[in-house]
Amino acid sequence: MDLTDDDRALVNVLQLAPRISWQDAGDVLERHPTTLAARWDRLRATGVAWVTAHLLGDPAKMTLSFVDVDCELRGRDAVEAALCTIPEVVSVEESARNRDLVLTVVTPGWEELTRGILPRFARIPGIIKYQSAMCTALHAGADSWNLEALSAPQRARLRGVAGQRPAGYTGPPPASYWPIVQALSRNGRATAAEIAAATGLHPATARRQLNRVLAGGTLAFRCEVAQDYSGYPVSCQWFASLPPDERDRAVEVLRGFRSLRLCASTTGTSNFTFIMWMRTAAEVLEIEDRFLAAVPRARIIESSLTVKFLKRVGWMLNPDTTATGEVVVPAPPTEEAASL
Repeated sequence: MDLTDDDRALVNVLQLAPRISWQDAGDVLERHPTTLAARWDRLRATGVAWVTAHLLGDPAKMTLSFVDVDCELRGRDAVEAALCTIPEVVSVEESARNRDLVLTVVTPGWEELTRGILPRFARIPGIIKYQSAMCTALHAGADSWNLEALSAPQRARLRGVAGQRPAGYTGPPPASYWPIVQALSRNGRATAAEIAAATGLHPATARRQLNRVLAGGTLAFRCEVAQDYSGYPVSCQWFASLPPDERDRAVEVLRGFRSLRLCASTTGTSNFTFIMWMRTAAEVLEIEDRFLAAVPRARIIESSLTVKFLKRVGWMLNPDTTATGEVVVPAPPTEEAASL
């Protein structure tokens, strides 16, 4: 089932400007703000689309890694449930080849990954083995993917009202601001009044802290859409090997695919990976042919379809990829983490 044209246009606006006001969104789409707000409430209530926020760590220290997990077949459900409770494991997927699960893990630094998260995996009953590939360069992420449902005039109007993004990462938010961070993880469009009601903060305090978090560049906001409703129900990840001097060419070629969801250089047997959302599995061969024709020295080691998404950027998903409403929010920093 696909979204309607009006649904797709609204989601597209929020993908490009997640916290845009309904008044400005109405100007872009030429719809009444209350109509758009009601449409969004329906999409969010049914789990078809949602806006979340995730922490941005210090680019010089934070780690992004992809972890392959093999587990006992009879214990898979318990393993998945245990992994999904870990805030640093931001995404969990079931794979069709060579691994049972694929995890996306984000930590503030190397010590948190090696002393905290990876040893925790080893203590989960039912996990047979795991292996990690570290991201050495993120060339494209899912936040740059969008439905491309807006017309040229609509995109121009959106650029005119979207405003400027924060200048960049300015450091982690104070520990006292963590209720703001967690509230925005659950609802990236939450207002100061909604945050005050959800956290018990005084409205003036909620407004002041929210404005500081928004201006500080410590959070990235993303409008997600249930894949089964997007028109692109098939997800495939490729693992490739290519010479260092072909990396820029490979990235340039892949950025030409509108279906690109991730492109990264990694450590491991393969040194390059990318993910695309597609209309059908038949597109896998076409994408490989186009990629290898443009980057002939590249070698595709493996392609793997995802058969089930359990968690995406902290949000738990139903079998039809809609959001359940349950969110594993970022854990507040601990004294132990601060000492690492």
